[in-house]
Amino acid sequence: MAAHPARARRVDARVVVLSVLLVVALLAWAGVDWLRDRLAAGGCDTTTPVHITAAPDVAPVLRALAGTVPGPDCYTVEVTATASAATAAALEANGANGPDVWVPESSSWLLQARDLGAWNLPESGQSVASSPVVLALTDDVAKQAGWPGKSPSWSDVLAGSPVGLPDPSRDPAAIAALIGLQQLTKDAPDPGAAFTEEIRKASAVKQPFTAAPASEQSVLARKLVAAYPAAGVPSFDYPYVVLPRASEASRSAAERFLRLLLDQTATKSFAEAGFRTPAGQLLGDRPRDTRTDAAPRPAGPPAPDAMYGVLQAWAGANLSARVQVLLDVSGSMAATVPGTGRSRMALTLEAATQGLGLFKPTTEIGLWLFSTKLDGDKDYKELLPMRPISQQLAAGGVATLQAVKPKPGGATGLYDSILAAYQNARQNWQLGRINVVVVLTDGRNEDSDSIGLPGLLAELGRLQDPRKPLPVIGIGIGPDIDASELRQVSAATGGESFTTPDPRKISDVFYQALSKLMCQPPACKN
Repeated sequence: MAAHPARARRVDARVVVLSVLLVVALLAWAGVDWLRDRLAAGGCDTTTPVHITAAPDVAPVLRALAGTVPGPDCYTVEVTATASAATAAALEANGANGPDVWVPESSSWLLQARDLGAWNLPESGQSVASSPVVLALTDDVAKQAGWPGKSPSWSDVLAGSPVGLPDPSRDPAAIAALIGLQQLTKDAPDPGAAFTEEIRKASAVKQPFTAAPASEQSVLARKLVAAYPAAGVPSFDYPYVVLPRASEASRSAAERFLRLLLDQTATKSFAEAGFRTPAGQLLGDRPRDTRTDAAPRPAGPPAPDAMYGVLQAWAGANLSARVQVLLDVSGSMAATVPGTGRSRMALTLEAATQGLGLFKPTTEIGLWLFSTKLDGDKDYKELLPMRPISQQLAAGGVATLQAVKPKPGGATGLYDSILAAYQNARQNWQLGRINVVVVLTDGRNEDSDSIGLPGLLAELGRLQDPRKPLPVIGIGIGPDIDASELRQVSAATGGESFTTPDPRKISDVFYQALSKLMCQPPACKN
């Protein structure tokens, strides 16, 4: 007997209702677990990590603020404290390795990192804090300069205390100090000579010294007394720089963390750690012991031209150089010099070996040989890699140099060799040193397949950078020298050439060239 249609519909309806209730119950049960998991993860499907490398003085503040990132923002911040010099040297040009964000003490480190090969690094970043550069004094030294009755000035300190100046290529406080010294001497009858004298005085100071450049924040931490410079001396500006290697997700998260660092709560955290605002303002109260001055201080990094200028002056005053030597080993260098019984090569090597003693042990030197087809189709090859002279001597560099022999039948591949050495020196140009290429030759270019003189001069002109001088110092000996050729090459790079037709005078010419090399303006008058 068939079921009644109305009753069948009621049965079907009950089945549908029960099925719906079962599905809802299952969804609710799954949803509770999903919600529980979401809450445990901060409500995030994924959490983006942001890796920050920061200067050791500011890293603790950044690390503390990283702990305040709200969970629902779905990113975490890890802060590593690393010396800025190490970070600048480690960053690669392609940005494939390293942190997502870098916060050094000063924007000057960004320029230095670019010089070291991180060419796609931004030249500036968003400042998250600042700290004036001061001279740090002990209580006794500060009292000699009038403290606590008055705040000691830089002039007061320099007049009576030896100031220790660290290597400015590794310490941005020293860069600021050099700029301050330059300002103090700008009204002298001969500003360049006066500035150089101040540099030499500071460089000659050995431990113990009684004053040194430092950040105001570090003076507070060490309970020293700060002597403030006149206006215009750059401060530490702590730039927040998102690096090229950062992924889109990390870049977005890093920008959100930057906004957190710039809000009022974070500013208070920086102030409590002894930092000022990015504009140089002091927030909050400091102990009234007059160790520091709460007055607003202009904040900002050094201008690039000013930085490169004072570092070049520092290099000249300290005879700190990076010298790429290009030594002619063509067959003509085997010719005997009349009246000596020795070859041109022997006299040249003797002068070069003696010249090593004129440089400081920290001066870096590298040596290439050149002739024609010395290394396959190349007219040049490396003999001594670029190293400090102290390391060259320890590694037997003098013996290696003295064992050099001319290439029998070798011609003079001058143009291509000069260009290759110059390109290498430009690529490895180093801040805080006199960078130079020295060419020692006894002949003119004999390589018909070379770039040619017009092509070489054009390429050398293209490679010039006024902020990064790299002169070629030409040293030519013997009757086969083309003095005009060597003079044009040197002049194209801001250098000079020194030639003599008499190989017996190689020592005189060599020392004349080194004297010019080691006496760079403003260290020496023209």
